[in-house]
Amino acid sequence: MSQAKVDRYKEEKRNRAKIIKKQKREWMATKLGLSAIAVVMVAWIGVSVYNGVSTPTEDTTTAELPSYQVNTSAIDDYLGEFLAE
Repeated sequence: MSQAKVDRYKEEKRNRAKIIKKQKREWMATKLGLSAIAVVMVAWIGVSVYNGVSTPTEDTTTAELPSYQVNTSAIDDYLGEFLAE
């Protein structure tokens, strides 16, 4: 082993406790951050579902839903030609 490798190893060994503590702090911060994001998302979904299921407002109870009419006479005539044969 070269002297540089030996020196790096000794330096790492000397600071190993500090390095491990720093890694544990970083991992804990990551877990706390991800947990906070998960809690916010669950709360957001819960509030959204609650608002969607709760009592309807006046706008939704009195408003008429739009209705659509589709003219299918051309399709009926076309298919009628095949059935008549």
